[in-house]
Amino acid sequence: MSHLHRIYLVPGFFGFANLGELVYFGHVRTFLEREFLRREIPVELHIVPSHPTASIRVRARDLLETIEQTARGDDGPIHLIGHSTGGLDARLLLSPGVTLGDGLDPTPWVGRVRSLVTLATPHHGTPLASLFSSMLGARMLGVLSLFTLVSLRYGRVPLSVSLKLASLLRRSRSNERMATLLDQLFTQLLGDFSQERRQALVAFFAQVSSDQSLVAQLALEAMDLFNAGTLDRPGVRYGCVITRAEPPSLRARMSIGVSPYGQGTYALYSFLHGRSSQFPESRRPRLPGEQAERFRLADGTTPSLRSSDGIVPSWSQIWGEVIALVKADHLDVIGHFDDPANRGQHMDWLLSGSGFSREDFETTWRKVTDFCLPPAITRDADGF
Repeated sequence: MSHLHRIYLVPGFFGFANLGELVYFGHVRTFLEREFLRREIPVELHIVPSHPTASIRVRARDLLETIEQTARGDDGPIHLIGHSTGGLDARLLLSPGVTLGDGLDPTPWVGRVRSLVTLATPHHGTPLASLFSSMLGARMLGVLSLFTLVSLRYGRVPLSVSLKLASLLRRSRSNERMATLLDQLFTQLLGDFSQERRQALVAFFAQVSSDQSLVAQLALEAMDLFNAGTLDRPGVRYGCVITRAEPPSLRARMSIGVSPYGQGTYALYSFLHGRSSQFPESRRPRLPGEQAERFRLADGTTPSLRSSDGIVPSWSQIWGEVIALVKADHLDVIGHFDDPANRGQHMDWLLSGSGFSREDFETTWRKVTDFCLPPAITRDADGF
């Protein structure tokens, strides 16, 4: 009888897997279920309900508790797939000798883990952490996160909010004035939900406000320390999918046309990209020859230190084997890309001009599946 493979999908910073219809990994889950079925390998997928902005240690505990609750009763292989900071949660859980507190012992479970795939993960930090670590930055982070939630729920945010946010990000204002405007935008965005959903979101953001440890931990210097103490587990394959979106340009802005919504969201992308693309030469990870070849664009060039997916520098995303380097923004790679044929079910959270398509999505996730299932397992699903 074939072993049941369990895949745990770990959301990133501000992951909202626990907000009902606001689906984080929906397209990924659908694709993986179909792909494993096509290969005649039994699989069960689990989405981890992580604390949105708590420390990596707390979030690693969330992952372990989810595994404990769902993986009992069988001894099949486990695969971890972490998007953004979800990849860090998984790395910490797998680190030999890790202590997560609360009497939790990962030993019985981590021995079953066969692979860890990280996607757009800030293994070496992101400059945005410094931006969002201030009180004003925390307010801005709340607005940007709620902006994303509204986009994914309704297909777009109100035009008035897009224009106000674009104006806010383009112009310099006093901290006091900016804080007031951010509070107003947050209230306006919240008002677009039903009363029941507003209560759920208020509770969600209250949880965020109570613990924002993760923000400071994603700074470049903090991740340097994290990497020094977080070791790879022998016997586990570590692979990464690296994302790179086009830097903001006048040509891209003009291609959007006169759509106020498009111009507003592109202004947001430009703001985030400009602040996430400051990766220092001293932090550049070394790549062996074969992996360096995979870290090349279609034209044969290597991404520069200023390459970014709008949230995380591309060079910061390297850990383990390079599975793929894709032209995508931070959320394109988990399914939130523009898909004109399925606009009702499919939403591009932000107009970055990456051009990431359904074909790109399926190609990327087929490579992820190949990485999780080496040829021996693909030929013989009994070979655990």
